[in-house]
Amino acid sequence: MLASTVPSRPPFLKGRPFIGVLPEFRSNAPDFLLDTQRRLGDLVHFKLGPQQMYEVSHPDWIRDILVTHQSNFTKSRMLERAKVLLGEGLLTSEDAFHTRQRRLVQPAFHRERLAGYAASMVECAVHTRDSWQSGKTYDAMREMNRLTLAIVAKTLFSADVSSEADEIGAALTEVLGLFETVLMPFSEWLEKLPLPSVRRFERARDTLDRIIYGIIAERRKNPRDTGDLLSMLLVAQDEGSGMDDKQVRDEALTLFLAGHETTANALTWTWYLLSQNPAAEQKLHEEIERVLGGRLPAFDDLAELKYVEMVFAEAMRLYPPAWSIGRRNIKAYRVGDYEIPAQSILLMSPFVVHRDARWFPEPEQFDPSRFLPEAVAARPKFSYFPFGGGTRVCIGERFAWMEGVLLLATLAQRWRLRLVPGHPVEKRALITLRPKHGMQCVVESR
Repeated sequence: MLASTVPSRPPFLKGRPFIGVLPEFRSNAPDFLLDTQRRLGDLVHFKLGPQQMYEVSHPDWIRDILVTHQSNFTKSRMLERAKVLLGEGLLTSEDAFHTRQRRLVQPAFHRERLAGYAASMVECAVHTRDSWQSGKTYDAMREMNRLTLAIVAKTLFSADVSSEADEIGAALTEVLGLFETVLMPFSEWLEKLPLPSVRRFERARDTLDRIIYGIIAERRKNPRDTGDLLSMLLVAQDEGSGMDDKQVRDEALTLFLAGHETTANALTWTWYLLSQNPAAEQKLHEEIERVLGGRLPAFDDLAELKYVEMVFAEAMRLYPPAWSIGRRNIKAYRVGDYEIPAQSILLMSPFVVHRDARWFPEPEQFDPSRFLPEAVAARPKFSYFPFGGGTRVCIGERFAWMEGVLLLATLAQRWRLRLVPGHPVEKRALITLRPKHGMQCVVESR
């Protein structure tokens, strides 16, 4: 019998002594991972500092990691280190505690609750569209951040943070920007030093804490169930005990971040892509006019606004807000013909997989028809996974889809956004995928 010719280990990027490929990764992680996959295939090994990393890019392997064999994995270093900001919220907690917290939060995202949120989403969108002036230049990223922040505050916390929106936005931008430092090798020691970057991170975190704890304190004074998420957290009784303010803060801050940052980025990239693709933009406007006839959208219109949803889906294909997902394997794990040692990080990038020509021909082209039902059915399920998968799939996925469609429909009824000529469009990969320079757009009346 001939000896197997299957290599014993996947392709390895050697990098530099001690730091591996950390400089290249930090310079532009999404493009680094995309280039690596295109040159070396669906499983690539490299080192980020002392950490052994494996980039996994085949949908079937991703399905097995996130769903089939998910019990063999724990969260990645990024989520572990995120505790310095988010504590033990849904994004960072593990095992039985994560299951308990998810069970307490889940009812806030049931269908009947979502129907109630729709009117608030549209109301906030109308406030934004009425504030715009034809011919004026706006930063679409800032506008979408303010809008989605107002929505998450109103729908999930029954709070009005409009007077603090800029302060919250600045603090979130600060902590997300400094997260690169927090994620560096040996950052556990760096964060104990009086470095300027560490102090800025702490001040921004303190700002967010002051606002969140203030909302909690106001609601503690009248702890009745008003039907929003914060009420559920405050009155939750699970196995005989409720949540203390610290745990409520962790969940609230996690959902503040996840509930507005990701959708705001997705919408910002959507406006950019529509401005570059007038045929798709025209088709979007035609559907909005046909379905709504000039009235405001509502929850029951979602089923008819299919092209709007396809536009939003295609924008998240090209610019997925959660551009990478990491898992640490508890014990050795086989991927294809290779055995990956325990305690490695398996990195799965929606940015990379969504741009794979095997699943999305001419992947750099913006084409919402990729999300027609027959096209979706013809692809492997995890060729598209902007919200992750398995038990840690984004709890607010349906909330985000509804929000994206309703906001696009409401704003596009009245306005077109045109990218300012010469404005640089570059990616900045933090926890989410942001436009590095914002997105300066001129608003044009339809």
